[in-house]
Amino acid sequence: MTSTAQAVAAVPKKKESFGHYFLKHWQLYIVFLLPALLLTLIFKYIPMGGILIAFQDFNPIKGIVGSNWVGWKNFTRFLTSPDFMTYLANTLKLSVYGLLWGFPVPIILALLLNRMHNKRLKSGVQMILYMPNFVSVIVLCGMVRILLSVTGPVNLALHTSINFMTMPEAFRTIYIASGIWQGAGWASIMYTASLSNASQELREAAVIDGANIWQQMKVVDWPAIKDMVVIQFILQAGNIMSIGFEKAYALQTDLNLPSSEIIATYVYKKGLLDGDYSFSTAVGLFNTVINVILLIAVNKIVAKMNEGKGI
Repeated sequence: MTSTAQAVAAVPKKKESFGHYFLKHWQLYIVFLLPALLLTLIFKYIPMGGILIAFQDFNPIKGIVGSNWVGWKNFTRFLTSPDFMTYLANTLKLSVYGLLWGFPVPIILALLLNRMHNKRLKSGVQMILYMPNFVSVIVLCGMVRILLSVTGPVNLALHTSINFMTMPEAFRTIYIASGIWQGAGWASIMYTASLSNASQELREAAVIDGANIWQQMKVVDWPAIKDMVVIQFILQAGNIMSIGFEKAYALQTDLNLPSSEIIATYVYKKGLLDGDYSFSTAVGLFNTVINVILLIAVNKIVAKMNEGKGI
């Protein structure tokens, strides 16, 4: 009996599959996952049914079920609007210019911070760079308005009296520059973390071989952050149409409307101010569909250029 028991114990046990383990302990998974699933279902998926009003002449009293169906009428109305191209162009210009000017800045900051060997100084610089991210968008816009007002510090320094906030040609520069100042430092965290995985042996070998700073960045640092750069570029390029409504609306004035009126602010004005819920929903849905198409297209393009690596 003893030898038989020892022989049985010596036989390695078959590893239990995840499916079998899940069925065996399904109560445990339900207890922990149910709250998150319910919250996601209630606040993410059920509200998606509201896009139906984009195809209706929505009446709040009758509700979605009782409102009349109009099909593609709201989409046609927006696409044939004389201001459609203006809003689309303004949205694309802010997004594309913001991507071109803003995307490289966090990468450059991360590479520069990685070259700082004084940990105390590096921590201080990082704190200064990260702080603007915690400033509210509305507070940021208030600061921009004060700085660029006729009697603000910028005009005092230049000895001029220009009201920059009323200039349509200055709006994009103000919007993009303030966005870079606020978000670049915080966005560099991901690249800084990726650089911590760079091979120190390879760096030392490059130094011994006489590689300068730029060559070290190319051979050692860039491979460490390349995948992160690709992922972030795909995500940001795929969200070209998703410009934040709050900042554009807060920096908007009656005189800079030709440049500051974008699809997001147009949806807000039509939906909440004018009460045209069906039309504003149709415009928002159009914006979302364009974003999805761009995300898929950019992902495939980058994957072809990056040896099949995408999201």
